[in-house]
Amino acid sequence: MNRRSKIFPWVFNFLPSKKKCFLFFLFPFIFYSQSITLKKFSGLSGPEKKWALFLPFCAIRVKKITARALIIINDFKSNKDPGILDELENGGKLDAFRHVFTMSLLTQKIKSKKIRKLGIAHEKGNYLQFKNGKFEDGELPDSVGTEMDLRNNEIGIKLGSENKKLNSDSIIQLVLLEIKNGNCWVVRMYPHKNVRIYYTCDGHRIPSEDLKGKWRNSKCLVKSNYNSVKHN
Repeated sequence: MNRRSKIFPWVFNFLPSKKKCFLFFLFPFIFYSQSITLKKFSGLSGPEKKWALFLPFCAIRVKKITARALIIINDFKSNKDPGILDELENGGKLDAFRHVFTMSLLTQKIKSKKIRKLGIAHEKGNYLQFKNGKFEDGELPDSVGTEMDLRNNEIGIKLGSENKKLNSDSIIQLVLLEIKNGNCWVVRMYPHKNVRIYYTCDGHRIPSEDLKGKWRNSKCLVKSNYNSVKHN
């Protein structure tokens, strides 16, 4: 078995011989000429790798677009309107903004069906991260955060599909409007210093021990125009 088939054994095992040959010669061009190293590729989750391997040219475009989106998001974070967004990169309005904005940019350039599958692959990867005890944005992933991301992804896909020609500044304004109008989703919580207090949909505080190490829990998703207040 050659080096590439060792790297991608599970792909080569079930692909027809013609596709094996095609991928054998295609991978070096894609991953080296486009400066996508195997080290970076190996950092993806299994579901994301599978998506990238079967849509290699889309993967190149995704890499470029998400890199640009990240620069814009980081720049925007330092100049954002505090009346619309918070500073919560996991479960908050900033998290929602990141997902909706990035998916909007991707869907402007790539078919929505492919981008939706990428979003699903990413969230499947989050479940694997949870099982392996790996943190994302400072917390272990969970089912509620996954559902939030998938819902916000759909908002972004819709915006991108309906506004193919808009520039990134205009897309930002559309995303902010969606968040302000409560069309996006966040996790119900009250951030206090470095601690996040989570609540059920009935307004009951969730003890931290009830959340520790649990994929499914009683956190609650609320509309993005929800104003967090501390409950007893």
